[in-house]
Amino acid sequence: MIIGGGVIGTSTAYHLAKLGYGDVVLLERARLTSGSTFHAAGLVGQLRTSASITQLLKYSVELYENLEAETGLATGFKRNGGLRLACNPERWTEVKRQATTAHSFGLEMHLLSPKEARDLWPIMEIDDLVGAAFLPTDGQVDPSDLTQSLAKGARQRGVKIVEECPVTEIVVKNGRVTGVRTPLGDIACEVVVNCGGIWARKVAELANVRVPIQAMQHQYIITEPFDGVPKNLPTLRDPDLLCYYKEEVGGLTMGGYEPNPIPWGQSGIPQDFFFQLLEPDWDHFEQLMAPAIRRVPALAKVGVRKLINGPESFTPDGSFILGEAPEVRGFFVGAGFNAYGMAAGGGAGRALAEWIVEGSPTTDLWPVDIRRFGRHHDDHRWVLDRTREAYAKHYTMAWPFEEDESCRPVKVSPLYLRLKEQRACFGSKMGWERPNWFAPPGVEPQDEYTYGRQNWFEHVRREHEATRTRVAVFDQTSFAKFSMIGRDAGRVLTWLCANDVDKPVGKLVYTQMCNRRGGIECDVTVSRVAEDAYYILTGTAYGTHDADWIRKNSPPDADARLVDVTGMYTVLSVMGPSSRAVLSTLTDSDFGNEVFPFGTFQEVAIGGAAVRALRMTFVGELGWELHVPVESALMVYDRVMAAGAPFGIVNAGYRAIDSLRLEKGYKNWGSDLTPNDTPLEAGHGWAVKLKSDVPFLGREALVEQRKQPLRKQFAMFSVEGDRIVLLGRETVLRNGERVGYLTSAGYGYTVERGIGYGYVRMPAEASADFMTTGNYELEVAGARVPCELHTKPLYDPKMERVKS
Repeated sequence: MIIGGGVIGTSTAYHLAKLGYGDVVLLERARLTSGSTFHAAGLVGQLRTSASITQLLKYSVELYENLEAETGLATGFKRNGGLRLACNPERWTEVKRQATTAHSFGLEMHLLSPKEARDLWPIMEIDDLVGAAFLPTDGQVDPSDLTQSLAKGARQRGVKIVEECPVTEIVVKNGRVTGVRTPLGDIACEVVVNCGGIWARKVAELANVRVPIQAMQHQYIITEPFDGVPKNLPTLRDPDLLCYYKEEVGGLTMGGYEPNPIPWGQSGIPQDFFFQLLEPDWDHFEQLMAPAIRRVPALAKVGVRKLINGPESFTPDGSFILGEAPEVRGFFVGAGFNAYGMAAGGGAGRALAEWIVEGSPTTDLWPVDIRRFGRHHDDHRWVLDRTREAYAKHYTMAWPFEEDESCRPVKVSPLYLRLKEQRACFGSKMGWERPNWFAPPGVEPQDEYTYGRQNWFEHVRREHEATRTRVAVFDQTSFAKFSMIGRDAGRVLTWLCANDVDKPVGKLVYTQMCNRRGGIECDVTVSRVAEDAYYILTGTAYGTHDADWIRKNSPPDADARLVDVTGMYTVLSVMGPSSRAVLSTLTDSDFGNEVFPFGTFQEVAIGGAAVRALRMTFVGELGWELHVPVESALMVYDRVMAAGAPFGIVNAGYRAIDSLRLEKGYKNWGSDLTPNDTPLEAGHGWAVKLKSDVPFLGREALVEQRKQPLRKQFAMFSVEGDRIVLLGRETVLRNGERVGYLTSAGYGYTVERGIGYGYVRMPAEASADFMTTGNYELEVAGARVPCELHTKPLYDPKMERVKS
């Protein structure tokens, strides 16, 4: 059952039918295209910051080009290419880095001079241009024609489309969808797909599901035809002037993203709002019209046929929402497309259909996964304010390490005010305030954004060096934390985890959880705290995702309960060669290696507080994570800092963690480890229990993969010195041929090199030494830079420092 007859709903129906998925019914409350689709501008761009989402949009282009031949209905698609302009040096750097990203993801993108750009777009002024980029495979489409063509393709394969049929109730029993109710009757179903557009939040509320979207007014003009506008004129994005353009019947469509957007429908959307527009707001549009006339002087004289003001749904982070809701089984969502639903429609519909058929995503969809949201996204006011900020940033500079400013703070550690007093510069993740770096006296703890080395670079060096040579303390309270409790807790985790977690009480195990293809779905640490209880740690942003994966894939007959205990513990990570000496002054417990070896935990007492100390590290140094009851957090922190003073202890933040982990070869889920990567490809075969006969999810796929040479393999790359700034997504070239891209990158202060991680793709006929031979380069902002490939970490302290 699909709810919504726009481009996303019809695309999902089309692809479900194409996959042969049972009986498919699409219900539209009014008429097809009558919500947001009919007034969409219709630009089709492909490049995003995620390889998987870029591939999804590339598929849209391929589909739109061939759909007419299948259905007989034109889509209005034309591959006229897309131009992006840069009007200042920083924007030009951004555009050059976008071109490198395009090359990394297999997209053709050319850097142009201002004159070359005007040759493609002769009606624009270029006096302020520094450069431009051209994507020849971008294009534009007629939204209504495309939707009707998808609908016909779906009908041809047996989909039933019912118009004038609103859904009034979604029936949920025992946590699973069982049907819907409509004025035309009830329909039993096992799956509901919410493609409700600007109504998607209200549709979701019928099932008590969270869909954080907000409708915003979005305006564009359509001009009369005028001279100099050829039919093959590329689409144009002019982000420094906040505007976009496309050819429209010999004239232009021009719109943009203003810094002060106007929300709509906060108190509800009228039931009869279909094929309707909002009143034109010329005063508000003036801030776009004036710069547009500077770029295209003809707009000052040409007639305007109409100013379109239509509501579009936007999200708090600017990415759309796909997937099965964690709250209700069988309830899927495809919504919140941030005014690029036409570009995403084909690929998003296919991705949703595959997820429904296969039971999980068939590729890495984390950037748009509905499970990236948390409880604070239930607050409509929070969503409204953060979405305003996201809309306003649509065309502003996408700075490296940029933090959102609105709606903060939401969640704070007990140490928040203490660390703020000590000049912490905080970032925000999943609502948590986290110290990114600490400013010395006389320095403002505020990020200053640039594509070069940012103002915190040398201050993070100090934190990094302290961790390597003395001792540092990191507030990592934002870790998502769970208890798995019950008679069958061990059986459940043995099935879910690739590594062997059936260990004695007191042991902790680093492990992945894999999907049926062997791809990495979760990257966690599991500690056995009792015969029938485990303590699970995962990254700040992944709590909703990982909890859903565990619950969904646990044996249904198991006596095991997953309990979120994130808010119960503060985490103080005490790391560095002096960490043992510091902690030994605080407790009678023995922190010596024989009594407290690596990969174990103990309950220790510090100042009367019961503290769970985990011997583990993500920075490559001797250290312990102290999991402290929140009511004792400040006391324990103060004691750690006082005990550490003679050893030169410092506060350190997440920017230092990133630098330290890159040197040591530690990977992040969501970038270096994804559902598209297996533990064998990632170099984590040591953490997979294939030598035993114990079954686990994904085992069969990994057994088969082990029989053949790997087609891609994880590697590390480095560039000498600090002149070259590596950020991730730089293209990896071997002997001049593209073989991969950097999944994450940064700078290693100990080794004094830029460091990047990535996977090297290997042809079927590759020799065993293919990866370790050849000359490697990185494409960085359009320029090729020599680099070294490493198969082992760049930094590895003496064994006695890691495990002594």
